Amino acid sequence: MCQHSPTCPPADSTAHDAARVVASHPEQGWILLCNGVVVFDDTGELLPDGRTVAPHRPSCRLVGMRAA
Repeated sequence: MCQHSPTCPPADSTAHDAARVVASHPEQGWILLCNGVVVFDDTGELLPDGRTVAPHRPSCRLVGMRAA
């Protein structure tokens, strides 16, 4: 599906989020990557084969802070 050089990671790769954006609809809350993955604003994903990936936002905690 990807016409880029070098090619973007396929949808079944763990790095599939690194593919290039081919359509962006921020008003609707989603983007389409060249490997067929739809990424939603909540970080959930729809893969080309119909499988879904649950939202995976980083937790909202302070990193590197230590209790005194």
